[in-house]
Amino acid sequence: MYGMEPVYLPSEDSYLLSKCVERLVKGIVLDMGTGSGIQAVTAAMQPEVSHVLAVDINPLAIEAAKWRARDAGVIDKMEFVVSDLFDDVEGVFDWIVFNPPYLPSEGGLQDRTWDGGQGGADVIVRFLDDAMTHLRPGGSILLIVSSETGIELEKYGYKWEVEEEAPLFFETLYCLKLSSS
Repeated sequence: MYGMEPVYLPSEDSYLLSKCVERLVKGIVLDMGTGSGIQAVTAAMQPEVSHVLAVDINPLAIEAAKWRARDAGVIDKMEFVVSDLFDDVEGVFDWIVFNPPYLPSEGGLQDRTWDGGQGGADVIVRFLDDAMTHLRPGGSILLIVSSETGIELEKYGYKWEVEEEAPLFFETLYCLKLSSS
């Protein structure tokens, strides 16, 4: 069972990803790790998006995302699921959006909202292992990573490009667009 950890509040990484979501997504969208729901709602507000599935392991995050969707008037375009990554997710999507925990930790899970494990890529690797089976042909993934995240995306069968980047004082954040090789 998931602990009573806080809901991830929008920060620099959220706003970087949101710019890409607003500019690129259409069709059916999965917002993995929805947190407060900023990406799911941004996607649902786009006229070319027909449906958004917001997923998070934290039930409190799902409630926060529902509140944000109601407030924005887009809840009718949305569905919400509590799931550990793809465990309880069905279907395929035109776009998958993910702002994962990506920072390396010293050992032992510190905080699920930011702790990506040793090297920072543990959650990303689990995500990439299953993401392709939930992506429609021609679909893409928007993924946030840090210059501190240790991962080689080519090993997982994806080609990628940088859509946006944001230099911060101790790292650079990247919004990557991934597609099948």
